[in-house]
Amino acid sequence: MALTFNILAVLVGTAVTFALTPRLFRLIGRVTGSHIRSTTQQRRELLLRRAATEAKEEREGEGEKPASSSTSVDDEWEKVNEGEKTPTAEGKHTPSDTADFSGVIGFFHPFCNAGGGGERVLFAAILATQQRYPNALCVVYTGDHDASKEQIIGNVRTRFNIDLKPARICFLYLSTREYVLASKWPHFTLLGQSIGSLILGWEAFNLLAPDICIDTMGYAFTLALSKWLFPNVPTGAYVHYPTISTDMLSSLQDDVAGRGLNAGLGKGLKGKLKQVYWELFAKLYSWIGGSVDIVMTNSSWTQNHITRLWSGPRAQRKKQHPISVVYPPCAVAELQSKIPLGSDAASDKKQRTRNLLYIAQFRPEKMHHVIIDAFHAFLKTYKHLSESEPKPNLILIGSVRDDHDAQRVYKLRLQAQSIKDSVQFVVNAKWPQILEYLRTSSVGVNGMWSEHFGIGVVEYQAAGLISVVNDSGGPKEDIVVEVDGKPTGFHASTPEEFAAGFAKALELSDEEAFAMRQRARKSSWRFSEQVFSEAWTGQLERLVELVGDPRLLKIAKA
Repeated sequence: MALTFNILAVLVGTAVTFALTPRLFRLIGRVTGSHIRSTTQQRRELLLRRAATEAKEEREGEGEKPASSSTSVDDEWEKVNEGEKTPTAEGKHTPSDTADFSGVIGFFHPFCNAGGGGERVLFAAILATQQRYPNALCVVYTGDHDASKEQIIGNVRTRFNIDLKPARICFLYLSTREYVLASKWPHFTLLGQSIGSLILGWEAFNLLAPDICIDTMGYAFTLALSKWLFPNVPTGAYVHYPTISTDMLSSLQDDVAGRGLNAGLGKGLKGKLKQVYWELFAKLYSWIGGSVDIVMTNSSWTQNHITRLWSGPRAQRKKQHPISVVYPPCAVAELQSKIPLGSDAASDKKQRTRNLLYIAQFRPEKMHHVIIDAFHAFLKTYKHLSESEPKPNLILIGSVRDDHDAQRVYKLRLQAQSIKDSVQFVVNAKWPQILEYLRTSSVGVNGMWSEHFGIGVVEYQAAGLISVVNDSGGPKEDIVVEVDGKPTGFHASTPEEFAAGFAKALELSDEEAFAMRQRARKSSWRFSEQVFSEAWTGQLERLVELVGDPRLLKIAKA
């Protein structure tokens, strides 16, 4: 409680100071940041020394797993907390494209062990970072206290088939993650979670001040805090979904089912107040986003919204680099190698059931209830499709992060009670399980309105499934698009349209279905891990170019 009070006091104090004079506000930030860097310097040196030692052991062991050093690490942490603090000198340098980087790259991702698409992006980015800058230390600020470093890296390997170099990655554990949970802020949730991200960011930076700060979860306020404390530290944002968007604002006046969690809530006095609150927050979010040096978005949809919100403030701050699309990494190569299509339509049909597959975390915005309703409606008309074919099942695969997700799954099971023999829930599935479902299913489903991208949809395509997706966001604009002038799937918005889409997908002739699967697989190569790695590395090099400390850079001779 005392820590929370102190943090809130600092935030309130800085807000008052900013209101008095922006110049004084910036000065206080610099002084505070300098103090934080000084007090975390010894911890930084410990982590870099340990990383160098473990990296050497990895090389000498020729790939053998290094021995755990948790006990000695704990002892060293005690020494760090008791030892003297050493300040950091500052300098400026502009590296070339061949520069190596040996500093600390901080990744702000409080839910790094959640196992979703955002976490795949995080760890694929860290892998690409390790490959490009092998002497850098990647530090992940996380709140996953229940998982050790070994467990997290093991989960990354199991869930995403990504092998990281343990020596050059470190996890710093945060104790204030509860402040970014929506449940913590029942009213004014967007603003509350943004304040919570400042609290969480304050704790993170007091654990270790990074040389480059990257947010991969959408906490732009944390990057603004970093820029206030450490003006010379480059900041980067990988934006999966804008905290607020024009689509969200317009949805308040929209009564169409499936248009997000707040559809139609803009009516009446309370609704008008919510509209005003969101519009004011959108202006604040725009101003905050203007401070970010390098901005990456995961789709054209996200890029369009972030550009509308952030481009003006970024231009005022003279940010040089444009907002770029970096498609998230998808296991396209692995899926296509492990799930080959049949040699012809008949052989491909034999290896598949008529099941529908929905891969998505069990979160409210994924609209599982809409898909269950749609599938229920579809089953009522299934007899008109084919009496000779077995009835399809709906398979819902997703991770459960906490008790709220578990309760949500329970409610979805109750909703599907009348068709329970045709609906299957698979919670926290391992990658081999997911591969098997992708290999044997026929139709891939995505129900989220304005889905920022849709990694699951790409996985459907790479595995040769026919997609039926929400007619919005990334699945519409980037993924389920025409190839060679012909469709790669179907779009829908309402439960009735989804039910019709399911019927269309299963009504295709064997030859039509086989041709559509081939087009979908061809399209999926645009989202491969290799394409992501190259795009991420290009943006990371821009961040390194902005680093001001020459001691962290080594220029390779031509």
